[in-house]
Amino acid sequence: MSAAAPAPADIADAPPRHGDFTWYELLTPDPAAAEAFYGPLVGWYFATGDAVNHGYRMVLAGGEPIGGVLALTEGMAAKGARPVWIGYVQVDRLATAIDALRAGGGRVLMEGLAIPGVGPFAMVADPQGAPLYLIEDRSGRPARAFSKYTPTPGTCAWNELAATDPDAAIAFYTGLFGWRQEGAMPMGEHGSYRFLVHGDHAVGAAMACNDVTGQSGWLFYFRVPDIDAAVAQLAASGGTLVEDPGEIPGGDFSLVARDPQGALFGLVGARLTRGRQ
Repeated sequence: MSAAAPAPADIADAPPRHGDFTWYELLTPDPAAAEAFYGPLVGWYFATGDAVNHGYRMVLAGGEPIGGVLALTEGMAAKGARPVWIGYVQVDRLATAIDALRAGGGRVLMEGLAIPGVGPFAMVADPQGAPLYLIEDRSGRPARAFSKYTPTPGTCAWNELAATDPDAAIAFYTGLFGWRQEGAMPMGEHGSYRFLVHGDHAVGAAMACNDVTGQSGWLFYFRVPDIDAAVAQLAASGGTLVEDPGEIPGGDFSLVARDPQGALFGLVGARLTRGRQ
């Protein structure tokens, strides 16, 4: 994980490009409990009114919408759905992207969906089963969910893929989204931590599944001002610390945790409370 460099406002405010992460969605059996948990932990606010009445809560970071919370129903659970964070990735044309996904061995889980005023989207899975959304956002609005330019607290700082076959996963995603694989860090018996680059910035990394991830899937790291304050809040609010804070390139610290409903997520932040060690 590396620190993102500042960019001119006209670049940071540009509409999302093919291959950009644009939104992060939590599927959970208890949206109200998720709001109570993540609000003080990450500093998020949540939409009220009609969005809640229809079962969807919008997540706001720094006043900007970056994601949402969707209720995991009994019917979804009966079909194998579980509490999970899922990312949305922008594509130029949804139909073309779905064809490419299927040709590469991926599966379409739900299609024929659309967000009014935004555009069509589909829920899919990569060849190893990791879920994600493809969206053709036609709104022209900038996507600020992934803080590739400005490290706004509450935005996503890093997108990490655990795969049963990292080589195959990297080939799939670079072909689908135009990402590049550049550079790696050795992880001993766990193989290499390989960086994924999109345009002029690192979008995340891919690695082999381990005891934390258990199966193929994406893990999203959200930015907090103070990693140790987040650890204290996590313990006080019923979350579970899965991986202790560890220093990452650029001087920040990251951790992995589970929320009270079981969804895995990560946090990234400076070490301020106890000083750097």
